[in-house]
Amino acid sequence: MTISRRSLIIGISAVGCAVRSTAAVDLLRPTPQETFGPFFPVHTPQYHDFDMTRIPGRAGHASGQVIDLSGRVLRTDGSIVKRARMEIWQANAAGRYEHPIDKNPAPLDPNFDGVALLQSSNDGRYRILTVKPGAYPYSGGGMRTPHIHFDVMSDDYRLVAQMYFPGEALNEKDALLSTMRARSRDPALAICKLVESSEAGVIKYEWDIVLLRA
Repeated sequence: MTISRRSLIIGISAVGCAVRSTAAVDLLRPTPQETFGPFFPVHTPQYHDFDMTRIPGRAGHASGQVIDLSGRVLRTDGSIVKRARMEIWQANAAGRYEHPIDKNPAPLDPNFDGVALLQSSNDGRYRILTVKPGAYPYSGGGMRTPHIHFDVMSDDYRLVAQMYFPGEALNEKDALLSTMRARSRDPALAICKLVESSEAGVIKYEWDIVLLRA
């Protein structure tokens, strides 16, 4: 059987189109939605600063292990989300929130308010410098594993999520993280990745946030 050059070219083109079509539907998985939790910030800071280890106007620094967390805000098709509004809040290194209803007896940190307000850049990136939050007891009788809250808003979608740390002893028992699969969520998508840090004394993590379209 003889295959003409024209038939061969048509066949190769068809395969190429099929590959591109398959790649086009190979979507990123969206970051799991989660609850706001009881400690959503009462007061949003007026300043926009990625550095949560300092409060403007104060000389001190927050206590605890400093971490550098960065990533991208994306859509499920892989496109970047520019200027997404991001509100981030967390407990301090002792596991206490700067919130009036937090009755945890752990101490507050006068140099840490645990809230940041920022936007993703024009290339979809974000970054915060903060301290690793501590675990804390919750009303159900257990302990919440260390985590950071995110409220991310694009022009057409809002994601409320909680980000967790790899290798934490409490991850398998956490009331929310350990039940994600039962709630049809993938816990791997909520856990950041440890990456190499070039700064002494700072632990670096990366976590991409993937939004659905409305």
